[in-house]
Amino acid sequence: MTDLSTTYLGLNLKNPLVASASPLSKKLEKARKLEEAGVSAIVMYSLFEEQIIHESLELDHYLTRGTDSFAEAMSYLPDGGMYAVGPEKYLNQVAGLKKALSIPIIGSLNGVSKGGWTNYAKQIQDAGADALELNLYYIPTDPDLTAGELENAQIELVAEVKSAIKIPLAVKLSPFITALPNFAKRIVEAGADGLVLFNRFYQPDFDLDELDIVHNLDLSTSAEMRLPLRWISILHGRINADFALTSGVHTSKDVLKAMMSGAKVAMMASALLENNGQGVPAILNELTGWMESHEYQSVKQMQGSMSQKSVREPAAFERANYMKVLNSFRDTP
Repeated sequence: MTDLSTTYLGLNLKNPLVASASPLSKKLEKARKLEEAGVSAIVMYSLFEEQIIHESLELDHYLTRGTDSFAEAMSYLPDGGMYAVGPEKYLNQVAGLKKALSIPIIGSLNGVSKGGWTNYAKQIQDAGADALELNLYYIPTDPDLTAGELENAQIELVAEVKSAIKIPLAVKLSPFITALPNFAKRIVEAGADGLVLFNRFYQPDFDLDELDIVHNLDLSTSAEMRLPLRWISILHGRINADFALTSGVHTSKDVLKAMMSGAKVAMMASALLENNGQGVPAILNELTGWMESHEYQSVKQMQGSMSQKSVREPAAFERANYMKVLNSFRDTP
């Protein structure tokens, strides 16, 4: 019998397919369909630091009506659109999913600074979340802000959130870190039980007719998973944390590659958004079929089998890979 089970953040999961943070967790019926399709856990869509601050500013407005500061302060906060859900409603949705579903529910906080908003980490825990994912999404634009200052601030944030909860904590990282292994090590030392690689940064575009900035959500492709695949392969066995691979997981082959790199779970969002999770049963069947034909008895057996510490040519993950890729190109006549 092929064993697809895995563990992540101390949670026993029936398979390595996890639904990452997306709008699909906003509605119970869609989350239930994901569970029925076969995903082993669901990461809630994110509660943003800005949303919590927004609510606090509104409260302050009504408590200090007549001051001139509120309107200007509120103007700095973007329209949440699809994510315009207040903290209390978010907590209720966490509780509702936890009550209705049998698979683990992982809460998600998205923020960059220390402060009172991090108290919501404990409230997400108290609402029933089995674990928490802290999403470090930040675009540094100040030329006077050094990399060390930014990293130290994020380390302090992780420590503050971890100190507020008893459930496991995963931290979702940016790939744009100069010395990623050292930063990952420091994040784990600050209290992270798991690392999610990587945060998918959405880039703005220009509308040449309206001369305006436009924001479009482009779904991922399997090619995008090469970046987290590489880094999890490098970090596996060197950093004492559970790894989740996200960005570009669409097929059973993608899941297999994620496991062999050293990930405990493969997180999907774009693929689920494309078909509301209807492709999950086929992915799981193909995963089982491949393992049986290649004589793998369990997912755990393959985890890390192609990490840098396990392969015959460790340099393939470093500069040698760059040279080999360039040499692989053959110009056509």
